[in-house]
Amino acid sequence: MSNYKEEYQHWLDNPALSEAEWKELDEIKDDEKEIESRFFAPLEFGTAGLRGTMKVGLHHMNIHIIRHATQAFAQVIAADGEEAMREGIVIAHDCRLNGRDFAEEAACVMAANGIKVRIFDALRPTPELSFAVRHYGCRAGLNITASHNPKEYNGYKVYWSDGAQLPPQKAEAIAKNMRNSDVFTSYKTCNFEDAVKEGKIEIIGEETDEAFLENVMAQAIDKEAVKKAADDFKIVYTPFHGCGYKLVPEALRRLGIKHLYPVEEQMVLDGSFPTVVSPNPENPEGFYLAVDLAKKVGSDLIIGTDPDSDRVGTMVRRGDEYVTITGNQMGILLLDYVINAKKATGTMPENPGAVCSIVTTGMTRAVCEYNNVHFEDTFTGFKFMAERIADWEAAGSYNYIFAFEESYGYMMGDYVRDKDAVTASMMIAEMAAHYHNMGMTLLDAMDALYEKYGYYKEKTLNLVMPGLDGLAKMQKLMDDLRSNPPENIAGTEVLRVRDYKDGSIAVKGLGKVDKTPFFGSNVLFFELADGSNFIVRPSGTEPKVKVYLLIRGRSQAECDEKVEKYNSYAESLGK
Repeated sequence: MSNYKEEYQHWLDNPALSEAEWKELDEIKDDEKEIESRFFAPLEFGTAGLRGTMKVGLHHMNIHIIRHATQAFAQVIAADGEEAMREGIVIAHDCRLNGRDFAEEAACVMAANGIKVRIFDALRPTPELSFAVRHYGCRAGLNITASHNPKEYNGYKVYWSDGAQLPPQKAEAIAKNMRNSDVFTSYKTCNFEDAVKEGKIEIIGEETDEAFLENVMAQAIDKEAVKKAADDFKIVYTPFHGCGYKLVPEALRRLGIKHLYPVEEQMVLDGSFPTVVSPNPENPEGFYLAVDLAKKVGSDLIIGTDPDSDRVGTMVRRGDEYVTITGNQMGILLLDYVINAKKATGTMPENPGAVCSIVTTGMTRAVCEYNNVHFEDTFTGFKFMAERIADWEAAGSYNYIFAFEESYGYMMGDYVRDKDAVTASMMIAEMAAHYHNMGMTLLDAMDALYEKYGYYKEKTLNLVMPGLDGLAKMQKLMDDLRSNPPENIAGTEVLRVRDYKDGSIAVKGLGKVDKTPFFGSNVLFFELADGSNFIVRPSGTEPKVKVYLLIRGRSQAECDEKVEKYNSYAESLGK
């Protein structure tokens, strides 16, 4: 790779830049640090694709990077032969700024490479893109989205023929193609309208929505419970200006929800997210408009989906207040509900199985063991869960009924292979109606599950490390923890350390004693003597190290105490 000053000059001198883009780069000519930050290295193409802020430059999301990545992706599809090219690709985008432009530009590059393209007529939820890949028998999928990131971001999320995100070897092939080609001269393209007329690009829309919704509604287990609750059960819904605005309310209405109150200000599609600092349903402060509306109408439940509608957050009324249900809690509530509702209605498959990520609550295993449901965990990311489910299918061993991870993502059914806030919103509504009929809220239900399965509490900390020195800092922290692992964490003995990078399991005094069933990810997992777990991993998409506290205690109060104790230790790592 040339040095960043040469790369900057290469971009400045290139006729492919528009006048506005050239001006943007020319204006930073005296800002050494800004030039370096834009050109020190390309955005790294990984299994989640690309994600970055929208600026002109090698390390950012812009039309040139979209073309470059798409050419590299097209070559990977073409390498699988003519059948793969005929099966083609489905392309979608969310509400973000430049989303449609980026999606159409990608469609043009794919079509110019002889790959059949289906592109949605407008923004669509990520799970519908995953569905469309499977539904149309396509070889690949692409979604232009930065999920729940702030408005400055956009992303390039890639899928393979199973509807899951790209397997690592395919991602590496795309990355290699990008490394071996020039941003400006490597790609082929064509005119969008001409390609549509010639049948190289097909525009899809409502018929795909309908097929997707049919599958979503087939997941409902007990519509009678909803019917019984419908007259006085109320839900407030917000899509945070994004893709859930159409299909989530439609799914809830088809389920039988009569009193649905959308947050009108946030039903407006807008990639600048004018009403929220962060369009992330994991952040309770984003729900302030929904809470105001819920108080006004006396709603029982608030549901919010992120901009690409793959994550869902909920708040539940307790007296005059609305309380957040965490991603871990909702996963447990849904898992327990699905198990018991399927048993009650005689729809439980033989050899049921559930999957979650290694950073998700330890309560999952307890629920599965109690209910005789097979349980396995995987790395963070639904592509790994999808892979595990595909292994089960191939072996004819287990029938998965539910998969989830702590970051507000849930998956059911065999029609998607990614987290799905449309189906999850519908299931949350059904479950809440079921408990409503029993005179319980979801908070009451969660308390009852702690009584039944034991007390657990979780917390995720983000140790933010921005800038060029941030990457070095993140690397140093992981290196230090590996070479000199703590013998105790906040006074509690570390029993075992699982290093998911090389798969080793080490015990103090004995060294490496065993191997993890899967490895190849930069995650350190400390098992503590009190049954809690302390997990550290760098984020794959943002400049931060994530620390997960998975706490086990004899009571809620004991869990709270432990969270506080381990939280202080975790914060000290970021200093």
